[in-house]
Amino acid sequence: MAKKSRTVVFVCTGNFYRSRFCGYYFNALAERRGLRWRATSRGLRTSLADGQGPISHYALERLAACGIHVGEDVRFPVQLAAADLKHADLIVAMKEAEHRPMMEEQFPQWANRIQYWHIDDLDCAPPDGTLSHCQFHVEELVEQLAAMEPKSTRRQRQPLRKTP
Repeated sequence: MAKKSRTVVFVCTGNFYRSRFCGYYFNALAERRGLRWRATSRGLRTSLADGQGPISHYALERLAACGIHVGEDVRFPVQLAAADLKHADLIVAMKEAEHRPMMEEQFPQWANRIQYWHIDDLDCAPPDGTLSHCQFHVEELVEQLAAMEPKSTRRQRQPLRKTP
């Protein structure tokens, strides 16, 4: 019987840009590495992304540059729910200064149980810088998870394709 995959949930404000990029990028890297982890992404205030489309063109362009194509069936942003937190094995919020207060307001019992990164949104950093930080952190996370997973449960390691 195959082991069930584990879930990481990437969280940002609108679920339109940072968390979406991280989810797709993580899934591509985890698949290449043969890890039994899958990512999804959610937002804490998805209404802020209303009318902008399903996903940031910056995220799509960077994913394409990494050889990751999301296809035409891309979903619209999804609001974080208690069930997402309950069923996740790992939760990562993009920026502590931005997302901890939102977590404390919406899901106070979870605010101290998630991992916070420091990845700026477009109001604080240009897309190249932000998405480079996303890539770095996701690649680091995949390496950590690969090191924790028994060798017998993963395929042969494949090199990560890093993009500047």
